[in-house]
Formats: sequence, structure tokens, C-alpha cells
Amino acid sequence: MAVNESVDILNSAYLAVEYIDSFLPDNPLQQPFKNAWNYMLDNYTKFQIATWGSLIVHELSYFLLCLPGFIFQFIPYMQKYKIQQDKPETWEKQWKCLKTLLFNHFCIQLPLICGTYYFTEYFNIPYDWERMPRWYMLLAQCFGCAVIEDAWHYFLHRLLHHKRIYKYIHKVHHEFISPFGMQAEYAHPLETLILGTGFFIGIIVFCNHMILLWAWVICRLMETIDVHSGYDIPLNPLHLVPFYAGARFHDFHHMNFIGNYASTFTWWDRIFGTDYQYVSYQEKEKNQELLTEKKSN
Repeated sequence: MAVNESVDILNSAYLAVEYIDSFLPDNPLQQPFKNAWNYMLDNYTKFQIATWGSLIVHELSYFLLCLPGFIFQFIPYMQKYKIQQDKPETWEKQWKCLKTLLFNHFCIQLPLICGTYYFTEYFNIPYDWERMPRWYMLLAQCFGCAVIEDAWHYFLHRLLHHKRIYKYIHKVHHEFISPFGMQAEYAHPLETLILGTGFFIGIIVFCNHMILLWAWVICRLMETIDVHSGYDIPLNPLHLVPFYAGARFHDFHHMNFIGNYASTFTWWDRIFGTDYQYVSYQEKEKNQELLTEKKSN
């Protein structure tokens, strides 16, 4: 009975979103996107699209999303939004990070990306425009992928902090106490494989079109680069996502090393009490702000 009720609720929500979508104006970018997509299908093989297309989407998205945070370090006005203001970025750290990133991207992630074509063939994942899901279905699927990845990340990330294995794998990622966007995928190759597995579980569960692979790549990179950015920017649209952890939450993990293990959401840390040090830290900061205000008045 409970399952049937849940299905009815989901169907009702889907119909409601479809009804609302029917009143929205046509997206002016839809036709150019359709033309570009069909051009790609007409001029490249599925293997080329799945392999080299996925690599291009990953690399372009990663470094373009890192660019704002990289520029912020040169803008004095943005420094008030930096979380750990006493630990600025350095060229030495950023160059070291870039070298490791390029190794991971092309020697670890590229071989995995090469399996994308065989994955889509095995599960008969379509590429054509006609079967592409609507924008709201893509958003819902990406959210579902994020929920699954977040659960995987919490428990495996917490395991990687175990004193018997931390120094062998996860210590690499914690070389930077004050993170910056480009450092999001700076990790030991084994960690890239272990934590990266969570990314693919959601794809196996939800994927019904090639576009979801790329949409989920972009969403995941947007989230992980944001939480590693080192900047808490006001009016960040990601803060509209329910239970979103954000930069301050994960920045504290790098600063404190213990707690705040989840990647995207706050609920696992809340359930298991691994955010208690962060909560105490926030309370102390609020009390200090109140004392400062009283003294100034």
C-alpha cells in the first residue's frame, strides 16, 4: 500500500510539473541545442561521442567552473568572502595541484571514460534527440544521483579517515588545509577510484539517455568545486538546494580533519552526529560576532 501511495504521489508531481511546463515560454536555446546535438549525431560515431565527448565535457566543465575561484584571489573585494582568510592560495600549491590533476584526469579517469560507450551499448542507452528527457526529468535524475553519491561518499570517506589507512590514501587530499576549487579532484589515484564509484551508481540506476551522463558530470563538478572553493559567496544558487552543505561545511572538514564527511548534503552527518564539532564551531563564531557588536555599540 505504501509503495502504491508513493508511486501515486510521484505521478501526481510529474503531471503537475508537466502542466506548469506547458505554460512556460519556449526556450530560445532549445532549437540551437537541438541542431548542435543532431549535427553531432550525424558527424560522429557513438564511440567518439561517448568517449571524447565525455572527456571534453569533463575537462571544459572542470576548469571553467574553477575559473571564478581562481580569479577571486586577485580581487581584494572578494577576500571578505574567503573562509580561511589567514591561508591565501599560493602559486606553488596551485601548480602542484594542477600537475596531480592532469595525471588523474588522463591516467585514471580517461580509461574509465573509455568504458562509457560499452556501458551505453550494454544497457541500450539512447543518444537520439527524440528520446531525450525533459529538463525537469534531468534535474530530478541528477538530484537522485546526488543523493546516492552522497550516501556512498559519506560512509567511504569516513572509512578513509580511519587511522589505520588515512595516511596511505586520503592524506593526499588533505595536504591543503584551506581548499581551493581546483583541488576538488586532487587525490590519491585509489581515492579517485573508491569515492568516484559513487558517481557511477546513480548513473546505473537512473540513466535513460546519454545526456544524463553529461548533465550529472556537470552537476557533480559544480557541487564539488563549490564546496572546495574556499569562498562563501552570497546569493549562491546552490544554496537553494534542500539540505545543501556548501563551502563552509566542507571547508571546516579540511580545517578540522574530523567530521562533515558528506559530499553534498548535511543529513548523514546530522544523523550520525559527525557534525557536532562544526555546530560547536558555528556557535562560538556567532557568540564572538555578538560580543564584537556589543563592544562596537
